[in-house]
Amino acid sequence: MNERSGWLSSAPADIAHRIASSLTSDERAEFLYHWEFFARDAQLPPPGDWRVWLVMAGRGFGKTRAGAEWVRAVADRSPDARIALVSASLSEARAVMVEGESGILACSPPDRMPVYEASLKRVSFPNGARAFLYSAAEPETLRGPQHSHSWCDEIGKWPLSQTRATRAWDNLLMGLRLGNDPKIAVTTTPRAVPLVQRLLGNENALNTVVSRGSTYDNAANLPQRFLEAIENEFAGSQLARQEIAGELVTDIDGALWDRSLLERTRDTAAQPEYRRVVVAVDPPTSSAGDECGIVVAALGADGKGRVLADCSVSKAKPDEWAAAAANAARNWGADRVIAEANQGGAMVETVLRAAEAVLPVKLVHASRGKVARAEPVAALYAAGRAGHCGHFPQLEDQLCGLMAGGEYLGPGRSPDRADACVWAMSELLLSPAARPSIRSI
Repeated sequence: MNERSGWLSSAPADIAHRIASSLTSDERAEFLYHWEFFARDAQLPPPGDWRVWLVMAGRGFGKTRAGAEWVRAVADRSPDARIALVSASLSEARAVMVEGESGILACSPPDRMPVYEASLKRVSFPNGARAFLYSAAEPETLRGPQHSHSWCDEIGKWPLSQTRATRAWDNLLMGLRLGNDPKIAVTTTPRAVPLVQRLLGNENALNTVVSRGSTYDNAANLPQRFLEAIENEFAGSQLARQEIAGELVTDIDGALWDRSLLERTRDTAAQPEYRRVVVAVDPPTSSAGDECGIVVAALGADGKGRVLADCSVSKAKPDEWAAAAANAARNWGADRVIAEANQGGAMVETVLRAAEAVLPVKLVHASRGKVARAEPVAALYAAGRAGHCGHFPQLEDQLCGLMAGGEYLGPGRSPDRADACVWAMSELLLSPAARPSIRSI
């Protein structure tokens, strides 16, 4: 803990007044820019050996001020500093990180005011230190440039399509090779997206330190009416836990599935007789990292669809995932294997039949995206017509990352397990019922 942290703001009024009165006008003007006397502990860089400092807190906590003051401190002591300022877009980097009310320019004393050069997307400090603006929406712009430090703002809202957020982060890391002690400050409101979860996964490692806080920690600097308004409007909600309390909520607002829904539809008692059992397969496009989603589901005599097993495999070659699907069909007595054929077409069926010659394969073709296909299946869960017979953490994490608006915010690059589950439930509950068959089609 920094012993000077917040000292002046917590000192008795008479002591603060005597100190202020003893200073000259120039000294008082300079004193206002000594951030360590006004900041709270969580707004100051932690002691010790770290590479990533993640400030994850509610709105209005003072995250932007913490990031801007850290950049200014780095520039003041290191004329050779080359700092990357990364935001969700260039316009946000400029409006918030540089020119905002708590941005770099607002935090800098007049005699050491840096110059923002819009045409070069650069902030130049009087002593020679420089900061450069980047957009996480354009991760390739971070491929090549070298930096000694970086401030990344609101990584929870960096664009997720085509894994741009993680690509931007990875490119930034690979270019962080100037100086003797490269460091990154990250400021964000909690959001359960892959990049935030990845950083939190390193919290116990020496290279990542997390500072947490809520909106109310900064109540002294926020309008009382604002605090009352958010309390009246959002108290007790999931949004309040995330946006105000600064808590990482694993149930994402707007997701098609949530944890409570899955718990409500989970079966623990003895199951009724099954009318049909199917294995759904979402083949990977390559063996370089994508999973092959393989989910076993059944239609009970009570008309409810149930997931029985998640047999998905990772980094598997075609013969390996085909063998896994065939084993699942054999072990569970499946009457049909449903396989998406958009990637590979007839090859998918050929590979599956090579694993099991008499495998009853039905190829399905996706005319809509994964999330669009998932919406009617999510409605079946909500109506109590579908659920899980057991616990399937990886599958359930993916289901809870499918957003109603078409975005995927769950773990991994693609919801392959979830897509297999959707195909299985669609076959059992949304397609014309077919008689069980153990024949090749």
